[in-house]
Amino acid sequence: MTRLFLLAPLALLALTACGSKTIEGVQTFKYNGGDHRTGSLVYAESPPVGGAHNASWQNCGVYDRPLYNEYAVHSMEHGAVWLTYRPDLDQAQVDQLKKLVEGRSYTLLSPYEGLDKPVAISAWGAQLKVDKADDSRLKAFLDKYEQGATAPERGASCSGAYGETQ
Repeated sequence: MTRLFLLAPLALLALTACGSKTIEGVQTFKYNGGDHRTGSLVYAESPPVGGAHNASWQNCGVYDRPLYNEYAVHSMEHGAVWLTYRPDLDQAQVDQLKKLVEGRSYTLLSPYEGLDKPVAISAWGAQLKVDKADDSRLKAFLDKYEQGATAPERGASCSGAYGETQ
């Protein structure tokens, strides 16, 4: 009986460790939510991962033109994940990204000028940049951060607001 008692905490510890696995290459940042401003804003990261943003959020969905940072950041505050790619990314890779977000209601997908890697995936306070659309870390990031704990207003709407592009 003593052996069983000693093994149970070890099993719990092992299960906890599996659930808290980090995704290699993810950078994290600290931003407070709720800072609504008007006009064009400057962000420390590209694409941005938090900070001041427009009072309207970007409607979640797939876009073939770049989005305004200020609206997309508000969507991330609501728990959305913003998947961006270089405008010259091969169409087959863009199609892979579309499949990745298909059926997910809190995602944005759009081209983004000036990326230092072909693909970037961002959530409130977190970002990962990769070379290929088939990188398995993209799905892991989506699974962890879409409606994830880092979003200050997780669960707030991701539709019914701003739907325009640049």
